[in-house]
Amino acid sequence: MRETDLPLVGLAIALGIGLLIGADRERRKGEGTNRAAAGLRTFAVASLAGAVSFHAGGEILLATVTAGTIAFAALSYWRSRADDPGLTTEIALVLTTLLGALAMAEPMLAAGVGVLVAGLLHARGPLHGFVRSVLSEADLRDALIFAGATLIVLPLLPDRQMGPFEAINPHRLWLIVILVMTVSTVGYVMTRIVGARYGLPLAGLASGFVSSVATIAAMGARAEKAPELLRPAAAGAVLSTVATILQMVVVLAATSIAALEALALPLACAGAAAVLYGAGFTLWALRAPPAADERTGRAFSLHSALAFGALLGAIVLASAAFGEWFGSAGLLVAAAVGGLADAHATAVSVASLVAADRLAPEAGVVPILVALTANTLAKLLVAVRGGRRFALAVVPGIVLVVAMAWLGALP
Repeated sequence: MRETDLPLVGLAIALGIGLLIGADRERRKGEGTNRAAAGLRTFAVASLAGAVSFHAGGEILLATVTAGTIAFAALSYWRSRADDPGLTTEIALVLTTLLGALAMAEPMLAAGVGVLVAGLLHARGPLHGFVRSVLSEADLRDALIFAGATLIVLPLLPDRQMGPFEAINPHRLWLIVILVMTVSTVGYVMTRIVGARYGLPLAGLASGFVSSVATIAAMGARAEKAPELLRPAAAGAVLSTVATILQMVVVLAATSIAALEALALPLACAGAAAVLYGAGFTLWALRAPPAADERTGRAFSLHSALAFGALLGAIVLASAAFGEWFGSAGLLVAAAVGGLADAHATAVSVASLVAADRLAPEAGVVPILVALTANTLAKLLVAVRGGRRFALAVVPGIVLVVAMAWLGALP
């Protein structure tokens, strides 16, 4: 494209933005003497005014034109405030002027923002309905807590090892707390969309790829708070172990094919047990009648998320202590200690030794299964926190999965 064509492209995009936003405002301006002041033509001209002013006079002329637009928007609001106290059209008019100017400098960005603004204006009804009818006061409170935990607390926490044995990383621990809240929120949203019988099992399977331990903790907290959701919550917890096995296969395949081949039968047995047990609980959950209040409740429990973070911190601290005391005792102790926090990281470290020919593939089977067993212990600890009924439903499945893995490793 020739350099002389660039202003024409910007003007064309500015005109398109004004027409697109103005089309929505034209449909809502009404008719007769009480109609709104700004419609299709006004928005198109305002956008072109912003583009021309920026191209011809730069920032100073653009500021002058924008100030004039603000003055006209203020007069329009003063004239119509008795009939329509909203400021949407007036603010949109000022923004359209600025987008017209942006189109001369960043045409693609201006076009994208223009489409976004037009979409927000057009979706007034669904957005208002969602906030007033679907989004509850508790949902809004949870959203604010989650935003504060993510955008305020997390950046303030130091991202370094601290405390005894330099084992605790506050930043990473708080990330786990946020993850627990996220997992619970995913289950809550999917429950609101498709119902608990479908939403919680799907959420458990998807969230298990991030952290099966955190998923089980979140599902246990939900089952403890709403006992009628025991079946789908248990299904989601067990299905998260399917994600654990699948993720183990992926990380081993990426690190050492030889290690994966040595663990093929144990992982296949464990995966089959997880799928069958999880499928059984899913069918059990689907056959249950819908809970009367399955679309109510809270997105997450901050108390449960904090308790899980504290428990994980204690496990990590204990892991570091054992690593300090038995660091030279061999690979099995290291695998058990590391597996308490993350079985996949330990599997990668062992598979890396296999890939470097420092360990035979068959010799890596037991350390990886030890790590998986230690990680299962962490799952058992958080499953018990979900209450007796939840533990009775989930613990046998978790134990069965790791038992089948060891069974597959027998000669």
